[in-house]
Formats: sequence, structure tokens, C-alpha cells
Amino acid sequence: MTDRYAVIGNPIAHSKSPRIHTLFAARTGQDLVYEAILGPQGGFADCATAFRAAGGRGLNVTVPFKQDAWVWADRLSTRAERAGAVNTLKLDEDGVLGDNTDGAGLVRDLETNLGCTLAGRRVLLLGAGGAARGVLAPLLAAGPAAVTIANRTPDKAAELALRFGDLGLCYGRSYDELAGERFDLLINATAAGLSGEVPPLPEGLLADAAWCYDMMYGDEPTAFVRWARAHGAAHAADGLGMLVEQAAEAFLIWRGVRPDTAPVLAALRGEG
Repeated sequence: MTDRYAVIGNPIAHSKSPRIHTLFAARTGQDLVYEAILGPQGGFADCATAFRAAGGRGLNVTVPFKQDAWVWADRLSTRAERAGAVNTLKLDEDGVLGDNTDGAGLVRDLETNLGCTLAGRRVLLLGAGGAARGVLAPLLAAGPAAVTIANRTPDKAAELALRFGDLGLCYGRSYDELAGERFDLLINATAAGLSGEVPPLPEGLLADAAWCYDMMYGDEPTAFVRWARAHGAAHAADGLGMLVEQAAEAFLIWRGVRPDTAPVLAALRGEG
């Protein structure tokens, strides 16, 4: 029987994950199908349980269910345990393994695909939800000078900074408190882009030759990428490369094979 996989989120119609994993399967000779599932708000556990009962072998998890998946999993990888969020679920006879491949995907896209060195950089991470949690440990492991987390609710940013502070310099701020600071790399981990918005950022945040990276992606430049270009960022990128890289990590967990990401990313860029 062909193995079944899926991504679950809300919204989900925009997801390129089915296309990515179909390309991975074709290039590695794996027999699988991969679909997108619109999960009802508040109904993640029921939806995931039904997929597993129907023979599903694995799930990717996106907004807004990454912390629901963390709770639903029977056991967690070290990185998922640390993140408090899960984006990859392996479903087998041993139960449900929750993992988080977001941070590995982000760091690989930034450093390998885009050539953005993280070591010694002043990094601003926008948002303090599941997406931010998933990338903080790998970001700090890359050796930035410091990571500042900014959020509309500053207490959440402060809590996250405290949680990860043993891994490197990490600060929590409100957006207003960013005034007067400058950063080498801004990473948008908020869901504001889903509604075409940008977090309320003060002027003057971008250092010389600054990078801006949106973890969201779209066929057209995202609102944050447009903001970055309008404010003079030297480099601005969306999260399509991160999506492909985290997907490759998930594919390895599920199938034991790591696909080559470069041709898949090139194909997606061409299709966009």
C-alpha cells in the first residue's frame, strides 16, 4: 500500500508542502502520497487521530497547531521538547513521535542557500508563538551576538528569552522598546503576513547591510519582504527555502532518506 502523509493547518490552501513532498518522493523513489488537511480551530487532536486511524504515517503541522501537536504526541525529540512546539509527527506502531524541524530548516536556508552568516550577528526575532519557539535553539546554536525577541505581549517575549537564555544572549522586548536599537538580521515569525500586515516596528531598526527574512512565503512578495525593501534592507527573503529545508528534514525522519533540496527549491521558484 502507498504510505499516506499530510500537512494540517488553518489556513492551508496556500501550502506548497504537498508539491514539495511529491517532488521529494519522485526524486528518491519513495512510494507515498501527501495531502493538505484543513484542521478545524480547536479540533487538531480529533483531526490528527482520525488521520492516524485511517493509516496515516506522518503529519506536518503548521499554524496554528504546533503547540497542540506538542501536547498530542506520545513522545518528543530533544529539539521538540526544548521548543515546546511540534511541526513533524511520525506515526507508527510505537506511537506518535513529535519533532521540530523548523529551526534546522531556517538555519540551513539562511546559511547554506542564502549565504547569511549568523555568527556574531545581532538578530531580532519578531513573534513569541510556536514558530518562534521552534527556531530559537538552532538560531542561538549558530552563535549570534544576541537574539532579541519582540512581541505585542512583551511578557511572552520575556518568558521565551528566559526559557532559552542558557543557550546564548537572549532578550525579550515590546515593539516600542526596540526604538533606538539596530539589528543585522530581522526574522519575522509572526502570522501577521497571513492578513497582509507587518508588526508595528519603529523606524531605524536596520543596520548597514541588514538582512530581513520572513518565515512566511507566497507567490508574491510578502508584506514583510515589501516592508524590508521599502526600508532599505540589503537582502530580503521569504520562507520558501526554509519550508523546503524543514520538509527535507521531516522526509528524513519519515523515510530515512534525505532528498536534495536545491532542484526542488528551483522548481518551486520557477512555478511561482
